[in-house]
Amino acid sequence: MDEPGKKTAAAIHAETAREIATLLARIFAERHKAGRTDLEAIETALRDGLHRLGTKVLTGLLQGDIPPLAQRQLPCPCGRSAHYVELRSKTILTVVGAVVWRRAYYLCACGKGQFPADMELDVDRNSQSPGLRRMLAAVGQASPFDHGRQQIELLAGLKVTTKAVERTAEAVGGDILARQQQEIRRAKQLELPVVAGPRIPILCIQIDGTGVPVVIAETQGRQGKQPGQPAHTREAKLGCVFTQTAPNAEGRPVRDEDSTSYVGAIETAEEFGLRIYTEAWRRGWNRADLKVLMGDGAVWIWNIGDRHFPDAVQIVDLYHAREHLWNLAPKLYPNDAARQKRWVMAAQDKLDNGRIENLLTSLRALRPAAPEVIEMVRTEAGYFEANAERMRYPEFRSRGLFVGTGVMEAGCKTVIGSRLKQSGMFWTVRGANAIIALRCCQLSGNFEDYWEARRA
Repeated sequence: MDEPGKKTAAAIHAETAREIATLLARIFAERHKAGRTDLEAIETALRDGLHRLGTKVLTGLLQGDIPPLAQRQLPCPCGRSAHYVELRSKTILTVVGAVVWRRAYYLCACGKGQFPADMELDVDRNSQSPGLRRMLAAVGQASPFDHGRQQIELLAGLKVTTKAVERTAEAVGGDILARQQQEIRRAKQLELPVVAGPRIPILCIQIDGTGVPVVIAETQGRQGKQPGQPAHTREAKLGCVFTQTAPNAEGRPVRDEDSTSYVGAIETAEEFGLRIYTEAWRRGWNRADLKVLMGDGAVWIWNIGDRHFPDAVQIVDLYHAREHLWNLAPKLYPNDAARQKRWVMAAQDKLDNGRIENLLTSLRALRPAAPEVIEMVRTEAGYFEANAERMRYPEFRSRGLFVGTGVMEAGCKTVIGSRLKQSGMFWTVRGANAIIALRCCQLSGNFEDYWEARRA
């Protein structure tokens, strides 16, 4: 005689085969009656029918038995033992529909109950299966939550609420953040393992910040961009790490395809410094022959570089440096576009060729009349003087290095802008950080690794 478990599986298989045959017979009968083939209708009917069958199969497989006497006690976190009470049912929404899950319930004298089988299936304190949560996280990180709900219904035939997409995406993103924090704590304690692998010719880090619209409660006491005005955004700090090899035939640096990984969060520069350091170490910072850190000239970026990447070549984004000149020109020569352009072209020639000392001399030779313009010239001269060694662009080009942070600029738009800065969006810091973490994981190609790690 078959074992009880095998008899149940055999019965489920037989019932499934009969229902599939019935479903196909109905579809072909309707086709014969209509006299034509509506492929989309057949596809949809098959999917819906197979979903119904799937829920029956899963429901049959998820019916737990009363545990044997030897398994009716479990350790409780309080130090005592939890005892088996009864089988209890729970409805779980899966990728094929809702199923009823029956499992053993244990209770300790301390009042804490346990469903150990829920932990095994990764549905502890959750009414969605891991497969469905993965789908909701994928659509939730890619587009507004209601659009994700519509995608799930259209592509998978499942009805979920907009709130379910939001909560699941933020929960998965929060879990990714928590796992990252474990690695960051190890980095803080200098306990990160050395990542083995081949030597890396050039490893580049680019860092930037971009504003994320947040709810009013997240900006209390924060100064806005304009004096006397409240803040409406919080700065998300974003970093990317990528590798590059030899320049192309035109002598331009080339980023290795699919080598870019991202990390980001709304947090302090000190916290973000540890985050980007951890990612750089994971990517093989210790194996890089040439290390590069690029930014737009913000002091907090170079503070991170000096603290965590002291052996890196530091480069200010050339195009951001040029913007300083273009912003100054209208103040020097108001209402004279031709003169503004001539001045910028001359100053930019010095900048592009790394002659920062000459540029400083020309800036300090300016004699504007307005006090505010005098102060602006002084500030800009200070900017170029402080970053002089980060602006030796001919030298950087001769070494095959990038002089622009185009990868990071695109990253800010792709990772942050396209998802978190759409019209009408306002985030909590917690929610924004969860989605940023989820998008960084997805766009870095680590989404599959994350789900594999959950199964471990």
